[in-house]
Amino acid sequence: MELSALVQALRLEEPRDGTQPPPAVPPAERVLLQIGLHLSEGAGRAPKAGMVRDLCALVEAADCQWLFGGLSPATVGELVAALNGYAAPPTQEQDVADLPIKDSAYAAVAERAADVGSLFLHLLAKLEAAKTQEALGVQVVGPVLCRMMGPIYIFAATHIVERPWTNARSQSVAQEVLALLVQAAGCGSVAEFLRGKNEDEEGRFAAVMGLLKQELTKDTWKRNPATKFVFSWTLPHITRPWLSHYLERVLPPSLLISDDYREDNKILGVRCLHHIILNVPAADLCQFNRAQVVYHALYNHLYSREAPLIQAVLLCLLDLLPILERAQRQQKQARPNAPCDEVLQLVLTHMEAEHRLALRRVYARALPAFVRRLGILIVRHLKRLERVILGYLEVCDGPEEEARLGILEALQCTIEHAWPRMPCRLPVLLKALLKMIWDVHTDQGSTPEPVKAALLQGATECLILLDRCSEGQVKVSQDPAPLHLSSLPPSKKGQHDAGNSPLAPSVQQYFESISFHPPQHST
Repeated sequence: MELSALVQALRLEEPRDGTQPPPAVPPAERVLLQIGLHLSEGAGRAPKAGMVRDLCALVEAADCQWLFGGLSPATVGELVAALNGYAAPPTQEQDVADLPIKDSAYAAVAERAADVGSLFLHLLAKLEAAKTQEALGVQVVGPVLCRMMGPIYIFAATHIVERPWTNARSQSVAQEVLALLVQAAGCGSVAEFLRGKNEDEEGRFAAVMGLLKQELTKDTWKRNPATKFVFSWTLPHITRPWLSHYLERVLPPSLLISDDYREDNKILGVRCLHHIILNVPAADLCQFNRAQVVYHALYNHLYSREAPLIQAVLLCLLDLLPILERAQRQQKQARPNAPCDEVLQLVLTHMEAEHRLALRRVYARALPAFVRRLGILIVRHLKRLERVILGYLEVCDGPEEEARLGILEALQCTIEHAWPRMPCRLPVLLKALLKMIWDVHTDQGSTPEPVKAALLQGATECLILLDRCSEGQVKVSQDPAPLHLSSLPPSKKGQHDAGNSPLAPSVQQYFESISFHPPQHST
């Protein structure tokens, strides 16, 4: 019997007294099994599209008793997996540099996903209705639902976020499917659906990873463009303490994705590694030298020239370094350079020669955290750190001045932690700070007034710290009043030389409130 005729028969001859459908209607097991076989075959997409729509109408019209009464869970699982494969993006035979944003193949995927999503909605609704029927109940519906959950979740995760193969309709349907799936499982959120309601309860994450495992190998993970996104979208829902149970399943794919040559894949993998570091106990990370493997993978990325990747790597390393150092202390390993020293040494080397503003901003924002991390041990890097600070204070990096603000914060941290080494560097640092103050005043660019005020405030705090650690060699008035630049007369080109024209009165007073008194040496 054709699907359309079967749908009509179910609608016209639907039993009203709870009896079985007439014998002319074949059992649901045979119908769904044949449909699954047709969807799995390599036939054209057009006949399959009509079949999916007819199947959707069939599920909508069918009685729960006919649909689930004699249905085996394996048949439903195979059908749902075939539907998921029908709605998946086309596989790629070879790696491509970029996914096509507008492609007819991906547009067709979105339409197929919307049709399959509608079918899943009707199927889940029928399952919810079947739970309340005495003849079926949870004992019949439960095994069927368990076989459906994994493939339906992967379908929803594939199409729920804006991708090249989605559109507004497919995303909306995917969101409805995921919400109804979570409700059917008796959970309150996606995270609870995946990890379980408590630590003792096993969620569905193991089943999902079991389905993704075949596609997350070294030779297969690039063939399906959606696999890495499903994995990276799912992983953040598993947090501490559940994630440690799945460490062996999530760490290898994260390292594999981060080791790719494409920048977007590297960033995706590094973010997955960062989530693992934050949500797995340090003891589990250090076991079998896992933390060392992650450290070396991240350290190699520091040679990249892409600012987004460097930012992700530095943030990840800042959370990984304490774990490595604690493990070394417990093992009583004596190393001349700790991992934090190695990272900072390489970062300072790159900072010193870096001319790209985007990378300079990323490095400058991360530098204060490394200084705080090392504490007094920052003295090991003072010579190179001083050159970096002086070089970054000289260069304006745009309206927001992120690099200068980050370097001022790093200088403050350095003075606080390494104050005994500051008096010998006082003349150089004082000159650089005063020069920056004058540059900020004479800047006629697009720098907002709040940014200028923040720069002056940061410079003032550095001067005060220098005065304290040098026992008063820098004289700063109690309230030097960071300059109100709006009240200053605009500087003119060619008047920066004090011999040509005097400084503006407010700047002159500010400089007079700060003076340097070198120490007196006895002869």
